[in-house]
Amino acid sequence: MAYLDHASATPWHPAALATYQQVAGSLIADPTRRHAAGRRARDLLESARGAIAGMFGAPPDRIVMTSGGTEAIHLAVLGGVAANRTRPRRIVSSAVEHSAVLAAADASGYACAQVAVDRLGRVDLDGLRSELGKGAALVNLMHANHEVGTLQPVAEVAALCREHDALLHVDACQTAGRLPVDLGGLGADYLSVSAAKFGGGRGTGALLLSPRARQRPLLAGDERERRRRAGLEHLPGITAMAEALLQLAPNDPYGPAARAASNADALRRQLRERLPAAVDDVAVHGPDDGAAPHIVAVSALYCDGEALVSALDATGFAVHSGSSCATTSGEPSHVLVAMGALTHGHVRVSLGPETTAADVDGFVRAFAAAVTKLRGDSLGAA
Repeated sequence: MAYLDHASATPWHPAALATYQQVAGSLIADPTRRHAAGRRARDLLESARGAIAGMFGAPPDRIVMTSGGTEAIHLAVLGGVAANRTRPRRIVSSAVEHSAVLAAADASGYACAQVAVDRLGRVDLDGLRSELGKGAALVNLMHANHEVGTLQPVAEVAALCREHDALLHVDACQTAGRLPVDLGGLGADYLSVSAAKFGGGRGTGALLLSPRARQRPLLAGDERERRRRAGLEHLPGITAMAEALLQLAPNDPYGPAARAASNADALRRQLRERLPAAVDDVAVHGPDDGAAPHIVAVSALYCDGEALVSALDATGFAVHSGSSCATTSGEPSHVLVAMGALTHGHVRVSLGPETTAADVDGFVRAFAAAVTKLRGDSLGAA
């Protein structure tokens, strides 16, 4: 099987998995306890915390370890507005944010506004400026879109947010560990990341905070994470996340992450060119340039997306269809709808370090064959 769903979850980095197993098997103590075993656990926790925070340009006292990207997002949105009650009771988000971001905003009790995007998925800066003129406590803007890969103009949005005294939350789950991601460089106040997306294992993520960002806990009951999140820290997962980042070295322009991104981008560009040439009435979404290196989104007219995923799965290719984390609703992708793009037969292909040119060749053939067969079956049924 060719696994082409890395935007959902990437397989363990071998060094991260080894670290996880070692820590899980040897360090069982609560890091808050004063006995020797607790002190060893705390030393390891703080070392991993410093490594993770430093990788994203933050000091170790400005990071909250979480159970993953979804919790980090909710801490940013709900915990952020709860700690900033004097700001206007409005949250502004791009129309293509991850469903976790939009759901958190809806749950806040604040008025919520969405800013349109263009046909490539980039946020409309004039529209955002207009919404900010009405007042906002928080703006949500992802670094790279999880469905079509579009990189957003985060630095420009950060400048607009500061001009209008609004806080900025950046969902970097699709870029952390793959591309250089720096809290200060982006101009973000809240930065949410997930270890599952870069081989650091599931069940671990983080929220990074700028000097001006405040955040209230969603979970209470103890003083862990500097009173920002209650509950025993997942030490094996946190150390594995740190190890994956150290191994990938995403800030090194010649490091493993940069090499993997370069290879993935070359394959991404091949897919964008070859898929529309392989079968008629196919649209590839998002930009050629200014995109995450690992994501290709394609739609085939006269096809059902889930049927297409099943057909590709039967031929040995694991891909995804629909809006991430909302697949069971049967609704078309809100991202593609916002872009005014073709939603029929939507498939997201996301590449990993082990993806090869042979995988791309095979996928193009399988995709063309599956689309042709599904269209033929549909005509026959009619």
